[in-house]
Amino acid sequence: MLIELVKWLEKVFGDFLGAGLFNYISFRAGVAMIISLVISMIFGGRIIRYLQKQQVGETVRDLGLEGQLKKQGTPTMGGIIIIMAIVIPSLLMAKLNNIYIILLLVATLWMGIIGFVDDYIKVFRKNKDGLHGKFKVLGQVVLGLIIGVTMLLSDQVVVRMDVKQAQQIGLTETVGEQPLTVISNEENSVQKADYKSTLTNVPFLKGNRFDYSRLIPLGREKSQQWVWLLFIPFVIIVVTAVSNAANLTDGLDGLATGISGIVGVTLGILAYVSGNAITANYLNIMHLPGTGEMVIFAASMIGACIGFLWYNAFPAQVFMGDTGSLTLGGIIAAMAILLRKELLIPILCGVFMMETISVILQVSYFKYTKRRHGEGRRIFLMSPLHHHYQKKGMPEAKIVTRFWIVGILLAVITILTLKIR
Repeated sequence: MLIELVKWLEKVFGDFLGAGLFNYISFRAGVAMIISLVISMIFGGRIIRYLQKQQVGETVRDLGLEGQLKKQGTPTMGGIIIIMAIVIPSLLMAKLNNIYIILLLVATLWMGIIGFVDDYIKVFRKNKDGLHGKFKVLGQVVLGLIIGVTMLLSDQVVVRMDVKQAQQIGLTETVGEQPLTVISNEENSVQKADYKSTLTNVPFLKGNRFDYSRLIPLGREKSQQWVWLLFIPFVIIVVTAVSNAANLTDGLDGLATGISGIVGVTLGILAYVSGNAITANYLNIMHLPGTGEMVIFAASMIGACIGFLWYNAFPAQVFMGDTGSLTLGGIIAAMAILLRKELLIPILCGVFMMETISVILQVSYFKYTKRRHGEGRRIFLMSPLHHHYQKKGMPEAKIVTRFWIVGILLAVITILTLKIR
């Protein structure tokens, strides 16, 4: 929004000091992060006081965890702070005609509404179960459908590739008019064009690319026509899995917030290198025109998470609730899919995955042993995994810090996959 205002001012008044800075993604991302921090830290306190006044407090069930009952009455629905701190800077600093920004704003607001309704039912209707699970899943399915269909149909969602290389892998239809001629050096020139494709990045493989249409057992042309039957359900599964995993992880002060911030930094780096022709060519990764704007959104998300930690760090003054956790999970899933890095999610979101797997294993093993032996047995003292360590007597702050360290390690490994093939 501001970049359009600056362009208009330049037309009316001519050049003025600092206007050129808005042409740089790095500058706009930095400003977006500052605005996000200011919103979350300054307005966050006011929102917390309002929630306290409205008695929007967390209802805690006694699970025998140390310090758990002290959290009774702590304001929840703090995800409103996170949403404000992401949406406002993005609206101000990003190009709003960019399809990637539009999709991320839709994902943020859509999942925020679902999470808000869930928290509202828990707090004001006094229903501990909140929104019925099938309605949550329906909302996640709709978001996945929106993202998947848009990626297949929008002419802004393209891969810019060497024409010869594209022809070798069977891509023929280009988006736009004539191929771009890129001068690589004084002797050689390379023709590149924008292609509609379901190509994605595969970590650790030499080619680093895979087309979903190859999984359709038909001819090349027909497989591209019917690839949506595979691609859209997969996108829906990713969105549903990651948003629910983030929700499960939100059980200790600062845990989900910190991990989401770490993931946000990584996705911001991936967005920058994928959207920049020079770095994409140097790293030999897919060049995705327009994804550079996602750096601004990622910066807003990072600022929101850091600012929210000001109040959410142990001992927490506010909880994000499903309003925040479902939103952050939805954003992470959407960004990974749009950057064609969804196959990196098991590494990048490894902490989320461990938490989810611990719940699946616990429930499955309990049901199996109850059916087999007449009484249910457990693998962990309690699930999700962070509660297992709580049961073992580890302080909450130490658990969170160690999970952050694991998250940072996984983030570094994710970035290294750009070169390790």
